[in-house]
Amino acid sequence: MNFKYLDLYNYLLSTFDEGENDEGLYADEIAYLDDFLKSVLDEDVGEGDITTDCCVPESAVSNGVFIAKEPGVICGLGILKRIFTILDESLFFKPLIRDGDMVAKGDVVAKISGSSRTILTGERTALNLLQHMSGIATKTAEAVREVSGTKTRILDTRKTTPGFRALDKYAVKCGGGNNHRFNLADGVIIKDNHIKAAGGITNAVKKVYGITQTETVSQPVHRHYPIEVETETLAQVDEALNAGADIIMLDNMTPEIMAEAVRLINGRALTEASGNMGERNLKEIADTGVDFISIGALTHSVKALDISLRFE
Repeated sequence: MNFKYLDLYNYLLSTFDEGENDEGLYADEIAYLDDFLKSVLDEDVGEGDITTDCCVPESAVSNGVFIAKEPGVICGLGILKRIFTILDESLFFKPLIRDGDMVAKGDVVAKISGSSRTILTGERTALNLLQHMSGIATKTAEAVREVSGTKTRILDTRKTTPGFRALDKYAVKCGGGNNHRFNLADGVIIKDNHIKAAGGITNAVKKVYGITQTETVSQPVHRHYPIEVETETLAQVDEALNAGADIIMLDNMTPEIMAEAVRLINGRALTEASGNMGERNLKEIADTGVDFISIGALTHSVKALDISLRFE
């Protein structure tokens, strides 16, 4: 199975943490990114940009600026640069801020100059990705601000755009959030359908430990992974706790029931609030004492940040 997208994520994260870095150290990751971006460009360009080719002289040169049309958190400037580099290495691109920076309406986030035809051909693809990733970063930053002053941390989920997981999860990090599992091999989360198929919470947890119902816990097969169990009632919370869950997901509970569950757990497992969290009062949820709030809406239905490219 191809896990190059995980390497791509780590490369993106290195640019976020360190700024510009030695691209030679990340040749494989950049090649993978370029292949992905070429496929995205091919989808939009097709057999050629007939409007631009008809209207704009081949020799035309333009200077442009990328402008934020609303406040938010910018993410995807490195992606923006790679798109235009793929199209024409002679283009000049200069970001004026870094991924993770806040912008106000009207702020210029980057400048570009070079062939007018090339810039126009790559404009839509570049903006689509920049707006999408900035939208995720902005929504995440809003959630992080809502729970500030509490111990609760914001998590994303696997509800990402297919093929875009590395970009989506990188955008969450730029917004100040934390990443949950990258894929199904990245941790154990026993959810409602697993519980039904396994014959209950206790059975499911024991199966992860690698034992049968009649055996005792000794040398669990998968103990290097934290075991998380989804619960919907206090009775299930109690069962998950007694079964040895490391993390207990409190799914679609009221704040009152959630607070009671946290008291019942009493630090014996970590707690994660889940279930339509993008539509709920996050401060109220955080005040129940949960360790994490996971929000699928950070990536699955986020509003793109409005950014435009203007020729000067």
